[in-house]
Amino acid sequence: MKVLIINGSPRVNGNTSIAVDEMVKIFHAEGIKTDIIQVGNKDVRGCIACGQCAKIGECVFKDIVNEIAPKFREADGLIVASPVYYASANATLIAVLDRLFYSTHFDKAMKVGASVVCARRGGCSSTFDELNKYFTISNMPVVSSQYWNSIHGREPGQANLDEEGKQTMRVLARNMSFLMKCIALGKEQIGLPETEEHVWTHFIRE
Repeated sequence: MKVLIINGSPRVNGNTSIAVDEMVKIFHAEGIKTDIIQVGNKDVRGCIACGQCAKIGECVFKDIVNEIAPKFREADGLIVASPVYYASANATLIAVLDRLFYSTHFDKAMKVGASVVCARRGGCSSTFDELNKYFTISNMPVVSSQYWNSIHGREPGQANLDEEGKQTMRVLARNMSFLMKCIALGKEQIGLPETEEHVWTHFIRE
């Protein structure tokens, strides 16, 4: 099994990475592979709603989003980690996620999702909610921990002092490992839930 981890911080080995590293140790102990991609320091533009992805099968902009897409398809779980900027996620990360989720048309149902946020002090809850919305619009179960998935630190390395935050990450990784294994077993023994053709109801009608 494999977990794809998208790190939205522009700082390599920053406080967000401390949270990620804490989870990676648990995943490896659980026999789960990890693939970490740092995007916060990349030059990524936002979606322009051109619709070309539906025709060509990938985003029209040839950058890291199209590199992540096949990794996302192969993964059993996705973790999105971000520092908090103005009670929101890193803007580059949001650009990546908007385009990644919109331009990939494979079925994401029952891939397990989790978001992780890092802040000096406030804004974690709103950022946590913001990131979870990508999973909950895609039939992806969202894994929980013993507390909201946040860790705190301002200066480089300070998140190492947040013992509760690090424990929250370890519990999250164990819960995610368990859920992915249970879903794999469920697929094998009882199959996926029945699906329906998607009904689109627009609010403006002619």
